[in-house]
Amino acid sequence: MDRPKPQPFQARDKLAFLLALVPYLMDHDRVTVTEAAAHFAVDPEQIRDAVNLIAVSGLPGDTSAYQHDDLFDIDWDAFENDDEIVITNRVAIDDSPRFSAREASALIMGLEYLSALPEYADRGAITSLKTKLSRGTSGAVAPVSVSGSQSIDSLAPSLQLIRESVDAGLQLEFDYLNARGDRERRRVDALQVESIDADWYLRGWCHLREAVRTFRLDRISDAVVTDAPIEHRASDVRLPELFEASPDDLEVVIDVEASAMPLLADYIPDGARSISEGGRIRTTLRVSHFHGLKRLIASMPGVVTVVAPDDARAAVADWAAAGVARYR
Repeated sequence: MDRPKPQPFQARDKLAFLLALVPYLMDHDRVTVTEAAAHFAVDPEQIRDAVNLIAVSGLPGDTSAYQHDDLFDIDWDAFENDDEIVITNRVAIDDSPRFSAREASALIMGLEYLSALPEYADRGAITSLKTKLSRGTSGAVAPVSVSGSQSIDSLAPSLQLIRESVDAGLQLEFDYLNARGDRERRRVDALQVESIDADWYLRGWCHLREAVRTFRLDRISDAVVTDAPIEHRASDVRLPELFEASPDDLEVVIDVEASAMPLLADYIPDGARSISEGGRIRTTLRVSHFHGLKRLIASMPGVVTVVAPDDARAAVADWAAAGVARYR
């Protein structure tokens, strides 16, 4: 079946097309009409019409009249004989606003960080963008690199394997120590990596549980990339909230300083009743297990007190006592 002929551009569409085409041609010293048409998904004749228009475009100089150097120019022999586009004279673009060297460095550092995360698998596009940022600045960009915190540096081997798994489209297998102290061998399709404060998490489709699960990277060990192709991608499944409530969650009543309430917002369920008295607030938390509760309370010493139930109070008290005993 023949491909339907593209419709002629409307005036606004033609302007947007030209604004995209000119930088593309400037980034490619020599490109064929066919390659440009495939890149923009248009008919080759539309590319030829646009090139003819570009060749009579520019900015008038100091005389307010167009001189030869005030217009774009192309290699007409290459265009007419070989169907190739080569811009030989560029105007206006060099006078456009540019990022400062500091601004470009900040953007490049952000791209360096993103390229370390496995869900950003198109690292070729990131590398291309970094190159363009380095080239299109008002000054020289200092060499930059992103060195992670001590916690992320220690997880580098796991992150590298996750990245290899995503790039190769293969399942990842590892031993996982859950919060209850049980160790299981898991096989997952890696979907996304996220961080909350100092903790890093892998979101993946777990083939053991047949559902999306969240794994703390520091509890993953003996990870290997398997030969089995992945069956689920991030675009195929709904990723729940990182800490989504479950019917099996435990409810714990606490007293907390009013100023610390925002720190617990993720743990307080919608509709929870909160009573303020003497500068402290009594409210209810939902946690998946007491081990997580112990870590949460330990991170806010003197600010939060567990009120009920009794087994939650006992779990926190015993954990604190065990910690104190280690210093004796």
